[in-house]
Amino acid sequence: MDLSRPARTVIPTLDADVLLVLAGTTTPLTGRQVHRLAASGSQQGVAKVLLRLTQTGLVNTTKVGPSRIHVLNRDHVACDAVLALVDLRGRLFERIRDAIRSWPIQPLAASVFGSAARGDGDTASDIDLLLVRPAAVDESDPMWSQALFDLAQSIFSWSGNRASTLQVTTAQMAEMARREEPIVNNLRRDEIRLVGPGIFAAQDST
Repeated sequence: MDLSRPARTVIPTLDADVLLVLAGTTTPLTGRQVHRLAASGSQQGVAKVLLRLTQTGLVNTTKVGPSRIHVLNRDHVACDAVLALVDLRGRLFERIRDAIRSWPIQPLAASVFGSAARGDGDTASDIDLLLVRPAAVDESDPMWSQALFDLAQSIFSWSGNRASTLQVTTAQMAEMARREEPIVNNLRRDEIRLVGPGIFAAQDST
């Protein structure tokens, strides 16, 4: 899945980028504004997409003075499908969260970081996960290891992206922070919490 433009998994055209912009606001936008926010294609290409979507009824277009303004028609039967498409990354994170919550051994915390968290990855990007393992659980524990393996397999099945999992104890996380390892800054900046209080909150609570 293209983590920066997830809707292109299903709609591999400029239409996906236009729909992403329109789904993100209820404020009517001019074609020029849609083109700027989509940051994709040409202004003429965006205009053609808006015309096509207007003809299907999925976009409402109104003439205001010399301009035309466009807004997603949220009453359209296809709108729910559009909103689901533009939130594919969030739906992926929710599946990962649900999977972790079903584990027989719960991590103290689990977060997504890196390009998946920032939303600037592509189809070749890994889903970077960091899990804080309970100190009493060895990383070779069969149940823990199997849960990690199963999650990686599921993530690939759900998205086509491979999982890259880093597991640490709170003591190891504290040592990484003390040494100011680059991943620590990445986590502080990009972390999306999945389970628990967040990586550094988990560390600070021990």
